[in-house]
Amino acid sequence: MAQGPQDRSHAIGFAVAGGRSLRMGRDKAQLPWGSTTLLDHALSRLAQVCGEVRILSGAESRYADRGVPIDVDGVPDAGPLAGLLAGLQRLGAEPGLLLAVDMPFAPVPLLRGLLERAEGFDAVVPVTADGAHPLCAVYRRSCLEAVRSRLASGERRMTCFWPDVRVLEVRETELAAFGDPARLLRNVNTEDDYASARRLQGNPNAG
Repeated sequence: MAQGPQDRSHAIGFAVAGGRSLRMGRDKAQLPWGSTTLLDHALSRLAQVCGEVRILSGAESRYADRGVPIDVDGVPDAGPLAGLLAGLQRLGAEPGLLLAVDMPFAPVPLLRGLLERAEGFDAVVPVTADGAHPLCAVYRRSCLEAVRSRLASGERRMTCFWPDVRVLEVRETELAAFGDPARLLRNVNTEDDYASARRLQGNPNAG
């Protein structure tokens, strides 16, 4: 069911679309997904829980035709951590919700649940047996200096700044309330991943 404006938080939603899609061989953000694309699918879900939606477009400004603001990395060749920095610089008191375009099965209730857990923490990140999923996560501006410092020292891992901030790790026992964690946080990185995801797409419980 679509959510009205009264159901949206004051959070800013960021569709993470800055990857170079090297393993896919073509722009993942533009891949068809139902009647739309992976990028538009991410924007639609974010718009249901956030009062504002933006796109983290990587090293260059792309996707202006989507009609939402575009944020470009200020640190070159630094991967998604530079995208997070660009997003954090847009935040005030409100939290920011990142959602990678290649995570099509992360459902709206999960996104809302992450935002609801943000009080008292600088970051809220799902963690499964596969590891942390920092591109489907909530961050506050209080992460800004830690991220900037780590980037300046040459670090690039999305979790490198965790020791410097308060992180809530949302584990599988909690994630299971929203569905199978392995499916909720499934990534589409290769053509095989994409083909497999398309086969799952018709499942109403998939997201």
